[in-house]
Amino acid sequence: MADSTTASTPENGADTSVARLIEVTASITVPVVNRTGAEVGTVSIDPAEFGGKISRQLMHDVVLMYLANQRAGTHHTLRRGQVAGSTKKLFRQKGTGNARAGTKRTNKRRGGGTAKGPKPRDYEYHLPKKAVKAATRMAILSKFLDGQAIIVEDLNFGAPKTKEMAGVLKAIKIGKKTTEKGDKDVTLADVTVLIGTEKLDANVYKSARNIQGVKVLPAAEFNCYTVLKQKRLVLTRSAFEALRTFGKTAE
Repeated sequence: MADSTTASTPENGADTSVARLIEVTASITVPVVNRTGAEVGTVSIDPAEFGGKISRQLMHDVVLMYLANQRAGTHHTLRRGQVAGSTKKLFRQKGTGNARAGTKRTNKRRGGGTAKGPKPRDYEYHLPKKAVKAATRMAILSKFLDGQAIIVEDLNFGAPKTKEMAGVLKAIKIGKKTTEKGDKDVTLADVTVLIGTEKLDANVYKSARNIQGVKVLPAAEFNCYTVLKQKRLVLTRSAFEALRTFGKTAE
């Protein structure tokens, strides 16, 4: 990653452990595999096709926007004036030996109202469309750059078959992990996956919708949050070319 990127630094020259902006200049190689997991080739990607820059701050802001827009905002608490109970003073101010007290509706007492509790509100807001589209391109580029993307030569199904889709995910190996019994292969079935198709493919969607951690989307419906949330990005050939086209038209 250090060979293919140049990170911007603050004007005062201070060293930062995490660069806010990464400029990608060198070409990126992405493996192409078939349904059995065998590598059948590679694809060279020009980072400029996806903007050539990765801004962690922009992606963070866009992800927060998506999360905020998913909130229902139906939280509701009762203030002291809304709970049931008398407003009468519990006992006289002096002469009882107790600490002074007013109504039992106060937030200090059990069953009383909530002080400054949340009320229903709308959390929805939107960033500029160009910023959201740029963040999506950055998220896709970051998957390519980090080696978390794979292109599948052919992912066509004659009919919805969850068993076949599960077999494809188990066949594609992405690494190894050490266990008590030794090294074990890690496959796409062990991580969350976003499968990208050129257009809406009903057979692919129905084959994967019952597999936990697997999401299927057409390339045109990719967004920054969905791309970053899934650990791996799996693209068909046609979906990859569609993403390239989207990147060029956005420039």
